[in-house]
Amino acid sequence: MTALVIAEHDHASIKPATLNTVTAALACGGDVHILVAGANAAEAAKAAAQIAGVSKVIAADSASLAENLAENVAAQVLAIAGNYSHILFPSTANGKNVAPRVAAKLDVAQISDITKVDSPDTFERPIYAGNAIATVQSTDATKVITVRTTGFDAAAATGGSATVETAEGVADSGKSAFVGREVTKSDRPELTAAKIIVSGGRALGSAEKFTEVMTPLADKLNAGLGASRAAVDAGYAPNDWQVGQTGKIVAPQLYIAAGISGAIQHLAGMKDSKVIVAINKDEEAPIFSVADYGLVADLFTAVPELVTTL
Repeated sequence: MTALVIAEHDHASIKPATLNTVTAALACGGDVHILVAGANAAEAAKAAAQIAGVSKVIAADSASLAENLAENVAAQVLAIAGNYSHILFPSTANGKNVAPRVAAKLDVAQISDITKVDSPDTFERPIYAGNAIATVQSTDATKVITVRTTGFDAAAATGGSATVETAEGVADSGKSAFVGREVTKSDRPELTAAKIIVSGGRALGSAEKFTEVMTPLADKLNAGLGASRAAVDAGYAPNDWQVGQTGKIVAPQLYIAAGISGAIQHLAGMKDSKVIVAINKDEEAPIFSVADYGLVADLFTAVPELVTTL
């Protein structure tokens, strides 16, 4: 029984989500291999070989894989899928784009967003916005799985000594073409990788107040900036800051929620955070039910005082 992890990478280095996925793969039992599908991605393959617990890295290098087009990456996975009992993807935009294609081609049911491995054929995953946990057993010969990375600790990025094997890269499928990419650049940590996140809600009242109140706190803590869906919908913060069921799922060491009531959809995206601090003037706000520390106060007073104290 061998598991294959599809690496998330930028052709030069391995992204953190891959490390959490390796931990899930190790829990499935047996050997763990990593597929690094890219173009001129030798450095990423070398980094993957250092991950603790990995016994082999398969490096597939082709111009068709340069932009991670889902059709081409899926074809690369399918070219070697017959050797594996489990194929695991991080539950990222890329992973969720490729995994269903692989599952469909293999004619198996995809097992989505797992947070725990009970046994090689039994997994746990959240349903109903995280209010219930479903235990799913699969009898498929090949398990195609997406891994909610917040549910697993990251494997050590160093200490491994896997062999690196090259595989022939697939030809371009011709079904899609890369046109362009607009990348948001920020000096702040990426939300899904940040160790500290500061989030604001609709109570901030405007985009100007959001920036005025929340940015100094994020600067002090070198934190990622997040927002509730209500704040994003109101135009106070950009879409890529949204935390929640329909936004990003995060689990930082520290999550500070200011002016966020704590709707189920928001809690689903951040309740696995190690320490949660809530600031809200409504003492009945649902956010306090998951908070480790709660402050019933006006955020426009409390947050600047916190910044001053820090």
